[in-house]
Amino acid sequence: MKKILSAIICAMIITACGTQQDNDRVNISKQTIELQSDQMTPEALWAMSRIAASAASPDGQHIVFQVGYYSVEHNKSHQVLWMMNADGTEQKQLTQDADNETDAAWLNNETIAFIKGGEVWQMDLNGNSRKQMSQTEGKVEGFMFSPDASKVILVESIPFHDIIQQNPDDLPEATGRLVTDLMYRHWDHYVESIQHPFVASVDGQTIGEATDILDQEPFECPMEPFGGMEQLAWSPDSKKIAYTCRKKKGLEYSISTDSDIYLYDVESKETANLCKPADYEEPAIEPSKTMLNQAVNAPENLANLPGYDQNPKFSPDGNYLAWLSMARNGYEADRMRLCCYNMQTGEKTFLTESFDSNVDDFCWASDSRTLYYIGVWHATENLYRTNLDGEVCQLTNDWADFGSLQMLNDTKLLAERHSFLTPADLYVVTPGDTISNTQTEQITNINKEILDQLASPSVDQRWVTTTDCKQMLYWIIQPPHFDPNKKYPTLLFCEGGPQSPVSQFWSYRWNFYIMASQGYVIIAPNRRGLPGFGQEWLEEISGDWTGQCMSDYLTAIDDACDSLPYVDRDRLGAVGASFGGFSVYYLAGHHDGRFKCFIAHDGAFNLEAMYTETEENWFSNWEYDDAPWNQDQTARARRTYQNSPHHAVDKWDTPILCIHGEKDYRINATQGMSAFNAARMRGIEAQLLIFPDENHWVLKPQNGILWQRTYFNWLDRWLKAAN
Repeated sequence: MKKILSAIICAMIITACGTQQDNDRVNISKQTIELQSDQMTPEALWAMSRIAASAASPDGQHIVFQVGYYSVEHNKSHQVLWMMNADGTEQKQLTQDADNETDAAWLNNETIAFIKGGEVWQMDLNGNSRKQMSQTEGKVEGFMFSPDASKVILVESIPFHDIIQQNPDDLPEATGRLVTDLMYRHWDHYVESIQHPFVASVDGQTIGEATDILDQEPFECPMEPFGGMEQLAWSPDSKKIAYTCRKKKGLEYSISTDSDIYLYDVESKETANLCKPADYEEPAIEPSKTMLNQAVNAPENLANLPGYDQNPKFSPDGNYLAWLSMARNGYEADRMRLCCYNMQTGEKTFLTESFDSNVDDFCWASDSRTLYYIGVWHATENLYRTNLDGEVCQLTNDWADFGSLQMLNDTKLLAERHSFLTPADLYVVTPGDTISNTQTEQITNINKEILDQLASPSVDQRWVTTTDCKQMLYWIIQPPHFDPNKKYPTLLFCEGGPQSPVSQFWSYRWNFYIMASQGYVIIAPNRRGLPGFGQEWLEEISGDWTGQCMSDYLTAIDDACDSLPYVDRDRLGAVGASFGGFSVYYLAGHHDGRFKCFIAHDGAFNLEAMYTETEENWFSNWEYDDAPWNQDQTARARRTYQNSPHHAVDKWDTPILCIHGEKDYRINATQGMSAFNAARMRGIEAQLLIFPDENHWVLKPQNGILWQRTYFNWLDRWLKAAN
């Protein structure tokens, strides 16, 4: 593969004590990169800067934003803070040393708070006058100041031994864990601590002693595994805190998605559940069956909001509290609606009922009567507006994904935006009455130096009729310098989830730009089960993992072969991760010779084993209907287990690369190992790329490079070597 000529600029800063190996800190700065060719490579991809969070000053004049730089050589990242004017001018780096500086927020128009070394610090607009505000021995993992800056929420982890028992004091070197209930692991770690929000007073420039909002409660806030400060909110008068919590543990936690919005009074320390009445009693739940038809999800109980409720935000006038809400318990992919709670009457109203898809982020306008949100429709994440009457209006119609948004001032929005061809950058959006008069202006271009040297792929889309006579959209990504008269090896991309959209995402692993740059056409179907095409289309995946969605995959690749003359039907591969990896394992036994090779990353191979291996048991219950041992299984459950990929290994006849992380507790590494072992025992060419230190994703720079090189070496071997 082509190499980057000039490397990332790094400076080694060695601390005053300890060994260099233990204490080196790497200051990875903004990069000067020169590429040897105009094709994207793994090295160029990992040299890119990555925008994380951003925050607009209260007066809308300045924006502070976080950027991550990555060093493959040192296998590390460095998170830094930048400042700019609201129009994108006068960009300057505020970070001064090799410590990560993250989570910037505004104390006032002149002062920025941020996290450094597990403490809250503050600085001025130029990055000067730095002062440590908290004294927690490095325990701060998130913070949020009240609107009047007199108080602050601090998120810290506390010991938790309700599920994994604490070892005896006289056995300090013992590594065993005595487990007494479920949810002893989550995502990639054993659960021996949980996050709690603490509230503290701010005296001038010093944060005082903090009080645990969830004192003596064995529940987490923010929620595992991905929750952050967006799950908490201050009221405009700084007197109340709304927070997200699933007040369950053990078996009950593992089968339930029922999180609620709670209101905590800072003065009285009293807490109220805004989702359920005070006398609510949850109906009994059978833990080894889907909740689809159980009493907790009966129509008369849905008013108690038994599904996911999260990410509360107060209206500027304090009269309303909005949050994201799913209707049903046990269904993590239910339609995410925008719920509005009247603080005076307690009435709840759903504001996006006319939008038959998910709301992914939202913010209040200054009038406290309008909300802006990001939603997925027809494979893009665009901006929408709604009011308190639920009247929805689309504001943008880009082939792109907006990833987050906030108010910049009374008339403009600050948003992050990305696409298949452009990594994340910040944009200012001026909403109009319609799509045609909404204005979008890019204000950062943090990877311009790299992108300017690259020849870009091209993107198209096509609609095709499925085997059940419905219309399906699939994306077509073509290589740079595309020649329609040539034949190209082609990849069928199988999406994960199973209910994740194939929208205009930018990934640093499943990256269509680099796949196309390596000379491949990519066919990416929005098959059955994906959001953005109505709830009926979405729900046709549950209980039918190997039915219509697999037909949709094959419909897309067959249509591409028949309709796109540059697709080489003799050089097809199928690739995917998570449910996409499951799809690959299934197609390996049911593809009728279409494909010349497969790649499955962190895919489910044996569904009977996965039922009890995965940590979030609500997922298997909803998607499979029943535990494999239930004698009264539904027909859907019997079909699911009978069609598990491991039952069709006798039909495997095609080379396969299996990839898995050993810290993946969502789909355990035994699934990938089993698939690889089965392939080799069948005499099929196969490789296993195993990462002992990665989870469901691949996060370390050198592992990322190894992943990309292995991926393309495998594809080139089977789809290019013979030509």
